[in-house]
Order: sequence, then C-alpha cells, then structure tokens
Amino acid sequence: MQISTFIDHTILKPVTTNADIEKLCLEAAEYNFAAVCVPPPFVKRCKVLLEPTSVKVATVIGFPFGYSATESKLAETILALVDGADEIDMVINLVALRMHDEAYLQNEVSLLTNTVHQKNKLIKVIIESGILSDDEITTCCRLFAPLGIDFMKTSTGYAEKGASVEAVQLMRKHLPLNIKIKASGGIRTYEFAKKLIEAGADRLGCSASVAIVKGESGIDNY
Repeated sequence: MQISTFIDHTILKPVTTNADIEKLCLEAAEYNFAAVCVPPPFVKRCKVLLEPTSVKVATVIGFPFGYSATESKLAETILALVDGADEIDMVINLVALRMHDEAYLQNEVSLLTNTVHQKNKLIKVIIESGILSDDEITTCCRLFAPLGIDFMKTSTGYAEKGASVEAVQLMRKHLPLNIKIKASGGIRTYEFAKKLIEAGADRLGCSASVAIVKGESGIDNY
C-alpha cells in the first residue's frame, strides 16, 4: 500500500504562515500526497507552488464549527473556487443536525454541492463524527447521499474526538460506494492510518503525514 496517495497533507492552524505553506507544499510534492488542505487565504499560493505537480489543493468552508450562515458558506466557496481550489471541505451545520432540521441541512449541502460541481470540483462534507451518535451519523448518510456529494468526512480535527475505525465502518455501511470517505482528526501513526483505510477510508486528513509515511509516530498539529 502506497499510503501517501491517500493523504491530504494538512495545516489549518489559525497562525499559519507563508513559510508553513511553502514547507507543506514541498513535502506534498516530495511524497506525492493526494492533496494539501489549507486555510482559504493560502489557496492561490498553493496553486502556484503545486502547479507542476499532480497534488490537488483543498480548503475548508464554515470551519471549524459549521454554524455560519449558508450564504456565508456559499460566498466562501465561490471565492475558494475563484482562487483555484480543487476540493472543498465543508462543515455541516451541527446545530441544525442536533435540532433535527433536515430541510436546512439538505438545502445547504445541495446548494454548495451544486456550486462546486458546476466548476467540476469535489466537495467533502464534514460531519464531526466524534461528537455524534451512531443515529446522527446514519442520518447524515441518509440525508446527504442522494445529493451527490463526493466524500463524507469524519472530522475537523478540532473536536474532542476525531476519526475512529468504528465511525468509518458505519459510514461505509450506510453510504453508496460512489461516495468516498475521508477520515481526519487524530491520525498520528501509520498503524492507525492503515486501519482506517482497511475500514473503508479513501482519504486521510493528516498533519503528521511525513511521519506516517515513514512509519513513525507524529504530532497531529492542525
């Protein structure tokens, strides 16, 4: 298994600098990671740095809490696409989920999915599985699968619990095979990364990516 091709090499710290981004992109190119995942202001810079490579540029929307207005998420998404983002990782409105407002959730995800797909780009929908019940996770699968999302993603990396093998298995059981799964949050070792892939993950969001590829333990430093 060439685990590097599963990894979105990630830095989402609020104090991220240009130097951090340049290091991230150099590592992504060197290790042939699937993508980098960066704060929105750095999308343009990453596109320039990674232009000669096959590494994609992902960014986050409504991050990390997901409760910003749909109109705000739409504006963020449009700007990210204009800046050149290849993949959009969007946090759902967890308030709406907990309040059982299924119409709101479907409207928001449908609007952003259609906007992203109009530009032939990918959308990953972050549900924050570590703080959800199994019923809430399966509800997300039921609500969002018919909308044509490209990935369902476990976590932002900012909740008290990130990815788990059990959550990935549950998502895989309740999603059609054409919808992929991205596991993220707390992935620090090759062994755990491998278990998540075996459970059904197609992508891994990691900041300890280099250590994972080398089979070492790293610090997950979102």
